[in-house]
Amino acid sequence: MEKPIAGHNPPARAGAIGRGPADQATTTHLMKFLRTTLLFLTLAATASAERTFHTPDQDKKNIAASSEQREGLPNVLILGDSISIGYTRPVIKLLKGEANVSRAKANCGDTEMGLENLDKWLGDTRWDVIHFNWGLWDLCYRHPDSKVQGNRDKVNGTLSVPLPRYEQNLEKLVTRLEKTGATLIWASTTVVPENEAGRFTGDELKYNATAAKVMKNHGVTINDLHTLSAGFKGGYSQPGNVHYSQQGSALLAARVAQTIKAALPDR
Repeated sequence: MEKPIAGHNPPARAGAIGRGPADQATTTHLMKFLRTTLLFLTLAATASAERTFHTPDQDKKNIAASSEQREGLPNVLILGDSISIGYTRPVIKLLKGEANVSRAKANCGDTEMGLENLDKWLGDTRWDVIHFNWGLWDLCYRHPDSKVQGNRDKVNGTLSVPLPRYEQNLEKLVTRLEKTGATLIWASTTVVPENEAGRFTGDELKYNATAAKVMKNHGVTINDLHTLSAGFKGGYSQPGNVHYSQQGSALLAARVAQTIKAALPDR
């Protein structure tokens, strides 16, 4: 075997990885980058889960519901969560020949989602009447690990939109809706039943009171669907479920159509 010459360092083997200070710094930066990327992906997945708003299967067909558009009829827009999705189609039938009724092609979720998407939902149509609601998802407690529909979890979850922010969001939403020139109708949030997985019974009263204050300040008509739904006494929904059967949605639709019809401009 050839002996190394004294005072002479043999060349590094091909492929050998250096372990100097520069290499250690590169490794440190790489690890920080990987940790940051992992954290970002985790937060993104959590946010995605928390921005999903459940719509019952029986109502999904109504998300894109719209009446046949007839020239000369006033245009009506419905904005709201799955409760409004449930009553949209019967409202269309009840106002047939009276108005062109459309809804946002989405579950409008909470007020945060409303602020993000309102301009898109309004589009470029000249609306004569807008019937709107946000509330049930604002007062909902959610946790990304919950397997309950909508990630609801009032034990370990976080309140989606606290009351002060709810009021601020509604103020912004109503101000934007006023710019359309449409007659505005606010639908109060329907009843939260006992044993709901992500919502506390009675919280809707606090949110409705806050909403009523905003609507009063802006002179917006209130359609009191809460009182109407409270009169159902659980007869048109499953225990612990905020959603209604087709019969319950039809009763809500009758009130909604009546209120909208009263607000339609004279032809």
